[in-house]
Amino acid sequence: MPTASSGSGTWTRRRARWPRWSPTTSATAVWRARWPRNTSMPVASWGVCSSKPWPSVWAIQRSDMNAAIDHTTELRHALERSGEPGAAELLEALQALLGAEADGPTIALTQLKRRVYRLQLKPGPGPRSLILKRSEPAIAQLNRLVAERWLPAMGLGDRCAPLLATAAERQGRCVWQIYEDLGDETLDRCPERSRVESAVELVAELHTRAAAHPLLPEVRHHSKDLGLSFFVSNLADAIRGLEALPRAAFQPSAKTMALRDRLLDRLYPALTDAPRRAQVLKEAGGPDTLLHGDLWRANAFVTATGNGTRVRLIDWDHVGVGPFSYDLSTFLMRFSPAERPWLLSHYRQAVAVVGWRLPAERELNVLFE
Repeated sequence: MPTASSGSGTWTRRRARWPRWSPTTSATAVWRARWPRNTSMPVASWGVCSSKPWPSVWAIQRSDMNAAIDHTTELRHALERSGEPGAAELLEALQALLGAEADGPTIALTQLKRRVYRLQLKPGPGPRSLILKRSEPAIAQLNRLVAERWLPAMGLGDRCAPLLATAAERQGRCVWQIYEDLGDETLDRCPERSRVESAVELVAELHTRAAAHPLLPEVRHHSKDLGLSFFVSNLADAIRGLEALPRAAFQPSAKTMALRDRLLDRLYPALTDAPRRAQVLKEAGGPDTLLHGDLWRANAFVTATGNGTRVRLIDWDHVGVGPFSYDLSTFLMRFSPAERPWLLSHYRQAVAVVGWRLPAERELNVLFE
């Protein structure tokens, strides 16, 4: 794959077949709405399955009646107004990705949530919308490994958002990643049962394909072990923090101390019960597998196609290795109690195809706690 660098930042060029556009095309800056001070919101809070309005948009439009304005400069100013670092490196990557001249693009930059933007281009052939995501370098590396190494090695390379380019901020504080825009059809916005079932099938396929895969040690090395040690260490950390509260520099209120005591009353038995949980995990937890680590409904895109549905998972920031129950319990918690039985049944049927047998409800409840 051809690569190029600029300063200490690097980017990777992909999808060279896209129509090209020029960052110096004649344009004028247009404010469609005042840039909001706080535009943080879930990515899937609007779109094709929602009647909610779009958030405020900063746009650059072509105008033959105005002097030429550098699109790159205007886009940089928009990012800088939002306080985003690494704007220059991001723009270099965009220029390399999208190419040279194109006739009169329209650019709209929309903040979807903290550190995530949608960049829309003038309608034309090929993808005309990109997602720009800023992450810490370690998190960006995880997402790159998921998209370019781990999922492809497991035959699931098309089940995440395509990563098109990467741009590292020169001082090493952050990394911008440019993704193909998957649209707005998340399970948050489009929770029809058929779509949810398709997402469950992908999660089951991920878990069964990755189980005991030769790359799991590498995944564990770069990411997290989300097994029993993760559970026990988090319990112990929480207990230590709560126990230290009376010695804090500030004086906790009586209400705060009462809450602290109630939490400790629940955490102490959970830590004492860890050996029993370890035994259940050993007997019924199944093999370690690749875990998404953050299976919220907003992170599952289910798109209708001519051949059914296509499911893709985004935001692999918390990817790790551990028992299937970590992902499955997270996913089930995003649905109502009435929906969970058929969701669990569908997962059970999906993994049974390859010979997996889930434990009984009693053991599952221990694994899910």
